[in-house]
Amino acid sequence: MRRASDRGTVTVLTIGFLIMLGLLCAVVVDASAAYLRRQSLGGLADGAALAAADGAQGVAVYTDGLGDEAPIDPEIAQTAVDDYLDGVGAGATYSGLSWQVSVTATTVTVRLAAPLDLPLDPAGWAGTTTVAATGSAVVQVD
Repeated sequence: MRRASDRGTVTVLTIGFLIMLGLLCAVVVDASAAYLRRQSLGGLADGAALAAADGAQGVAVYTDGLGDEAPIDPEIAQTAVDDYLDGVGAGATYSGLSWQVSVTATTVTVRLAAPLDLPLDPAGWAGTTTVAATGSAVVQVD
C-alpha cells in the first residue's frame, strides 16, 4: 500500500502566511496613517477652538459684564475659526477639509474632517476614508 505524500504542503502554508503577513502590514500602516491624521486634526481643532474662545469679548461683555464664564458670540466664533484655519494654511495642508463650529453660551466646539488616501489599499479595500477630530474650549473667568 502506497502512502500519500506531504510534498508541497509547506509551500502552500508559506504562501498563506505571507498573504496574512502582507494584509497585517497593510492594516497596521493604514491604521497608523489614520491615527496620525486624527492627532494632527485634533491639534488643529484645539487651536481653532481656542481662537474662537478668544473672540469672547463681544458686545455682551461690555453691556452685561462677566459672571463666572464669558459668553461666546457664535458669529464671532465662526469668523475666528475661519480666520484661524485660513491663517495656518489648513486648506492647503488637508485638501477637502471641512469644519463645523457649534457654540453654547460659554463653550465653543470645532469639528474638523478631512479625507485620507490610505498608503496601502489591497484589492477590494476602499482607498480613502474620512478622518475627523473635535476640539472645544470654555471661557472661564476667575
